[in-house]
Amino acid sequence: MNKEILDTRKTYLVTGAAGFIGYFLSRRLLEQGSRVIGIDNINDYYDVNLKYARLENLKPFENFTFIKGDISDKDLVIKVFDEYKPDYVVNLAAQAGVRYSIVNPDAYIKSNVIGFFNILEACRKHPVEHLLYASSSSVYGANKKVPFKETDFVDNPVSLYAATKKSNELMAHTYSHLYNIPATGLRFFTVYGPMGRPDMAYFDFTNKYFRGEPIRIFNNGDFKNDLYRDFTYIDDIIEGVLKILKKPPLKTEEHPAHRVFNIGNNKPEKLMTFISVLEKALSNALGREVVFEKIFEEIKPGDVPATYASTNLLYEETGFKPQTPIEYGLQKFADWYVEYYKVK
Repeated sequence: MNKEILDTRKTYLVTGAAGFIGYFLSRRLLEQGSRVIGIDNINDYYDVNLKYARLENLKPFENFTFIKGDISDKDLVIKVFDEYKPDYVVNLAAQAGVRYSIVNPDAYIKSNVIGFFNILEACRKHPVEHLLYASSSSVYGANKKVPFKETDFVDNPVSLYAATKKSNELMAHTYSHLYNIPATGLRFFTVYGPMGRPDMAYFDFTNKYFRGEPIRIFNNGDFKNDLYRDFTYIDDIIEGVLKILKKPPLKTEEHPAHRVFNIGNNKPEKLMTFISVLEKALSNALGREVVFEKIFEEIKPGDVPATYASTNLLYEETGFKPQTPIEYGLQKFADWYVEYYKVK
């Protein structure tokens, strides 16, 4: 796969730079010699040590400037735009997680709605070449028709998290229409890999195994009608982001300069298959057999039975299609985990 190279003379603002996708994107941009301004509030939704470890890996790059702050602080956002005048903005700062949105809804409104509004306002006052922002496969809700296409009806979200992401798409569409801001939303499908988010199932299962705890699988114990997920490896996500970032949408008579893309693997896996591959990857990394103790429970409110991305639109626009198999991606994660946490 030929890696995408962007204009190194430009300045890239990445919000959520200490997050999973934000870190890997920032690193790719810095490795090619670009200037990156990173913002992150380092919240404690998950282990902040992992966020600081990601930032440590970015520190050696002279072209990296990190600002600890929250995009819900409008004055801060405007100040950053005033000072650094970014050419490209990638908004990845958001409160993630479907289940957590039931427990702490305020965090989602603050970060995902107010924070994104501040980014849009800043782009209005300081025009950018392209605004990319994180949406989510969650916007498809309980849609039964698969694979999910960008043209599908997505007005029935089943979690507040999904509702905020759908709101982002509507807000970006409106600002693009009113102020001609070139904007693209990315509907990510279950991103995984080394240095990933500990709240994600594969990471949580691994943590529980090493703590000697059983893993809880929310699929009703129904192997015949198991949950399906379109797991997408982090390297594929970054490659797709860079290829899209390079091609901002153009305004037409019929449409504003706004569009939405799925970024998924286009190959959904049964949850139980994913778990067995993870067990094998950890076995390889440790040199001994790993078998999770499993407890099966009912599907949680807000969870959807399947995520399955149509990537035709992405391929038509960029010639790129994510295709890293889970065997490769989970082995990379397992090897990293064993080394990072020094487990035996």
